[in-house]
Amino acid sequence: MKKKALVWIGWLVGSLLMVAYLTNLMRNEGSEARGPMIDRTAFIPGQTTDGHYQIEIKCNVCHTAGEGVRQDACIQCHGAELEAAADSHPAKKFKPLDKVHLVERLDALHCVTCHVEHRPTMTRPMGVTMPLDYCAHCHETIQTERPSHAGLSFQTCATAGCHNFHDNRGLNEPFLTAHLNDPDSLETMIVPARSAWRTNHPDAGSPAKPLTEVDQDAPRSVVVDSALTRAWVETAHARAGVNCTDCHRDPSDASLTTGKWVDKPTHESCKRCHEGEVAGFLGGRHGMRLAQGLSPMTPGMARLPMHAEAAHRELSCVSCHNDHEFDTRFAAMDACVQCHDDGHTRSYAASPHAKLWRDEVAGKAPAGSGVSCATCHMPRETHRADGVETVTVQHNQNDNLRPNEKMLHNVCIRCHGVEFAIEALADPSLIGANFKGVSAVKVDSLDMIRAKLAEIERKRAGRKPTQN
Repeated sequence: MKKKALVWIGWLVGSLLMVAYLTNLMRNEGSEARGPMIDRTAFIPGQTTDGHYQIEIKCNVCHTAGEGVRQDACIQCHGAELEAAADSHPAKKFKPLDKVHLVERLDALHCVTCHVEHRPTMTRPMGVTMPLDYCAHCHETIQTERPSHAGLSFQTCATAGCHNFHDNRGLNEPFLTAHLNDPDSLETMIVPARSAWRTNHPDAGSPAKPLTEVDQDAPRSVVVDSALTRAWVETAHARAGVNCTDCHRDPSDASLTTGKWVDKPTHESCKRCHEGEVAGFLGGRHGMRLAQGLSPMTPGMARLPMHAEAAHRELSCVSCHNDHEFDTRFAAMDACVQCHDDGHTRSYAASPHAKLWRDEVAGKAPAGSGVSCATCHMPRETHRADGVETVTVQHNQNDNLRPNEKMLHNVCIRCHGVEFAIEALADPSLIGANFKGVSAVKVDSLDMIRAKLAEIERKRAGRKPTQN
């Protein structure tokens, strides 16, 4: 009897110790910067979405012990994007007294109402877990309120050319009306020229002195590779006066006075001059692990098809920009295809876009007329601050793919008409072929607007002239 009691006591103590260990494991996630992360994937209740799986072992990014998912955690990563979209469904739309019942039914003020993680069996594109008829809860009378919607299925609400809950900038009536008669392809591409100088460079405002090999300022204790020096001299960095220590200084030294040399600079060094670009990199799938203190992303971790030989390459700024060369042409296309091996990427070489890019690189076409991977997935953006306008490259490579209709404003309509672009984006087969061919999808949005305008014109023509 005594032996049996000891067994039970041992089991109880062991169970309590295990519970304590697991609790401590989940609460104190730590950081890879302070040591190796403990694998917590066994505790994940279900598959994480493609947008978050890279950081799923850092549970506390989204969760607070005892409080579930934090709303501010969503806003911390996606707030700027939502603000820029100027969502036509802001929180205030769900607050009027006559819609209290809708707030209770839909709880539309919280991100997790629609975006619930770890539920792969009910997760649809964009990480949405709501049923396809979700919109009908508020818009169940839309077919009688708007004759143009008669006969349309509720499943068409979120398709290309119609509605997106968070971002309707490219799919609203005024915008579509203004672009009804756009040609399929514009005569001239509308691509802003990149700014030649970053205003947040430590030496901004001082005259830029082009540097030569003899100007390199690496400490005497550092063995300098002459091949790297020659490559650096040919870069925009050297032409703008950016020397070795500008990149190889300890990034934690805010005053840049200690002179501590860093052999392999990280994105923290790049951020001193390219803050916006680094912010985009950390916000996208290439850099989101680094943003959470995890090890760099590698192609081997990706869910998209990647080249096997690239599996262990760690992604950083120099993964694409080749340290000491910073070849933007290499970064714009070659760097992408050396890792990505999906159908869309493989089809690029035979696409009309690729021909334009090859012609530009060969000098057969003007600068800026080619279409590389970066042209569409890392577009140039114009910013204005304190009266100064700058053009930078958005390094969040998946920013305009959530949903892909976001590409209309900052990519597609720089070269194509709106109707042509919408229908191309709505055709999965054409996307897979990297837009070689013609869209087999017909989107009705612009035809609805044409019919509406024609009806208005008929009514106007039928009015009797006013008698004086």
